[in-house]
Amino acid sequence: MSTVLLAKVCPPLQLYFLDTLKRKMKHNMAQRPFSESRVKRFGDRLVDMMNGASLALMTSVGHRTGLFDTMSDMPPATSQTIAETGGLDERYVREWLAAMVTGGFIEYDPAHATYYLPPEHAALLTRKSERENAAVGAQYVSIFGSVEDRIIECFRNGGGVSYDEFPRVHEVVAEDSAQSVLPDLVDKILPIAPGIVQRLEHGIDVLEVGCGSGRALNLLSQRFPESRFTGYDISLEAIAAGRRLAEADGNVNVRFEAQDAARIAEEDAYDLALTFDAIHDQADPQTVLARVAASLRQDGLYLMQDIAGSSELHHNIGRPLAPTLYTYSTLHCMTVSLAQGGLGLGTMWGRETAVRMLKAAGFEHVEVRELEHNEQKIFYLATK
Repeated sequence: MSTVLLAKVCPPLQLYFLDTLKRKMKHNMAQRPFSESRVKRFGDRLVDMMNGASLALMTSVGHRTGLFDTMSDMPPATSQTIAETGGLDERYVREWLAAMVTGGFIEYDPAHATYYLPPEHAALLTRKSERENAAVGAQYVSIFGSVEDRIIECFRNGGGVSYDEFPRVHEVVAEDSAQSVLPDLVDKILPIAPGIVQRLEHGIDVLEVGCGSGRALNLLSQRFPESRFTGYDISLEAIAAGRRLAEADGNVNVRFEAQDAARIAEEDAYDLALTFDAIHDQADPQTVLARVAASLRQDGLYLMQDIAGSSELHHNIGRPLAPTLYTYSTLHCMTVSLAQGGLGLGTMWGRETAVRMLKAAGFEHVEVRELEHNEQKIFYLATK
């Protein structure tokens, strides 16, 4: 247990802790008096942090084991019944339930030793939720945390952690995209660009850079059979997944190729280019944007989705999930770019930098749009 947490539960240690802090910070006291109440408030926050981090891990476990989905269809039940229904080991289920009960996720009736997942909680934790399953995102905590030792090495020696060192990352990114992009792609995201849906219906050439496992392009290829779709991604694993999905769905108007986005050699080949949260972790994002611009025909459109935020740190203070996004940047987006000797823009490169880089890439007109239902994303419409 940390010194701060011990100090909260052990008054003698708390006094010692405060006296030690006072001595260490004596040189600052002329600027601002040392506040014991501020220490307590921050100590309380650290306890909340530890509980939140622990619950994030347990939320990931609940998602991956299917426990949330299992319990969403059940009345109050014992740990044994829940375990048997989910095909899981009761002892592990019981300990997981204890974390969820004390964390306020699950209700517990001690008189009958039964557990219950309220429908209001299930709405944000199960696969039935098309857009708002927070348990999907909780998986990133353990995935990114698994490379902590490598990140510490980078703090000391520079460099980065390559994409293929992250376990399950393609699987989780695809699952995340399935609820953050796919449900709104045709009806909300594409209509941001006037007339583009009609052009797709008549038949145009479309490129997605950083297509991942190809879910978005496979969806579009089915919805717009007259158009032709190309997906590029540097990951062989992701490209293979996209091809398998296309074959399984019988999509003959889409192709997937392993391609370094900075080396796209096509010019005047596409009418529409798409990226979804793919630019900020590129090794050479400026060159990628320039290659996207060159690949478009003169009347072509580039629609770029990325993280909503500012390039200026102080403007992001108070933004929902800002600490999480900077953490994910440190543990993934920034480091995978630096691992390639890249720029390391990071997740929170921000609107100002994005607009500047788009214009430097050859896009004369850049329009920034937001969707009311998704405050975490921002969309850029860029034309030459």
